[in-house]
Amino acid sequence: MQSLKFEYTLQPRAGGIATQSIVGVVASGNLEVLIERLLEPHVCSVEIATTAIGFDDVWQAVVADFVERFGTGGLRISINDGGARPDVVALRLAQGLRLIDAIHPA
Repeated sequence: MQSLKFEYTLQPRAGGIATQSIVGVVASGNLEVLIERLLEPHVCSVEIATTAIGFDDVWQAVVADFVERFGTGGLRISINDGGARPDVVALRLAQGLRLIDAIHPA
């Protein structure tokens, strides 16, 4: 199992008031994404647990693109990978952010 961690600063704060969201199912050969509103408004942390060794650059590119495109400030994002492709990673991240950006808490 490989663990990766990326931290970003000066990101716009994530919208909404929900405190957390969870999407995906790791056992499906997909991945699970947990997003929690726990950090300072200008910080985003992404932690990844994966069995796919040697894809650090791919993970970094997918996560950096997501953080650059969306307001993720204040969020801790935990990803448990089950072999998902980069497009599925991006989809699950967007789904999780959509839920945490909800008007009503989850």
